[in-house]
Amino acid sequence: MPAGRPPSNGGRAVASRAPRIHVAADFRIGGDVVLPEGPARHVARVLRLGPGASLILFDGAGREARAVLVEAGRKQVVAHVEALVPGQSESPLAVHLGQAIAKGDRMDYAIQKAVELGVAAITPLHTEHGDVRLKGDRAAKRLAHWQAVAASACEQCGRAVVPRVHPPAGLDDWLSARHETLRLVLHPGTAGALERGEVPAAVALLIGPEGGLAEPEVEAAQAAGFAPLGLGPRILRTETAPVVALSLLQHRFGDL
Repeated sequence: MPAGRPPSNGGRAVASRAPRIHVAADFRIGGDVVLPEGPARHVARVLRLGPGASLILFDGAGREARAVLVEAGRKQVVAHVEALVPGQSESPLAVHLGQAIAKGDRMDYAIQKAVELGVAAITPLHTEHGDVRLKGDRAAKRLAHWQAVAASACEQCGRAVVPRVHPPAGLDDWLSARHETLRLVLHPGTAGALERGEVPAAVALLIGPEGGLAEPEVEAAQAAGFAPLGLGPRILRTETAPVVALSLLQHRFGDL
């Protein structure tokens, strides 16, 4: 560095951001947490962290732990809990997303972005025009995968509560269980679906498949108290629609 030129950071040490790792454990100050196989591999082999490295652990139910690695070997990765703090990134608006099941990465994207935008729960839905049908072991494997996608999104976005991804359901069953104050179905409709004065206690948001909901499905949703919500003149993909709708809801009633 040429003489007389100040350091680019103004002479201050720059602390790297501690990685956030989801571990469903009972954190105790002064206690040690043995990381499960997946998080342990990520910490030791992907991030290549060693003893003394800082971590933020979160239990998925709202608590975070500031921790330091004390062991990072091939057989075991252990973190020592130094402090406990409540999570700070939950939205005040509880949204239950009913998302028609999409193929592969599209469903992953929809779940990931919904979690980043503060969704409280997600139910994958079988619909008439949907081209994915899940049963038995295949459904269980996809559900476990989607729940892992939700947890990973929480690690990235700073949430300490991992939203539950419910088992795939039929649309009629999901509609019959909805009691949220505000219920919306994405469908070309009248303007003003979000122009209510009071902030709803909870919201149910229904998004159809790539081919859209069948007309009888829209009618069933409206009969269950769902108001149609349009998102402008362009047709959005099923994985893009929740991003736009949740952004509007969070801006209108939540914390955006």
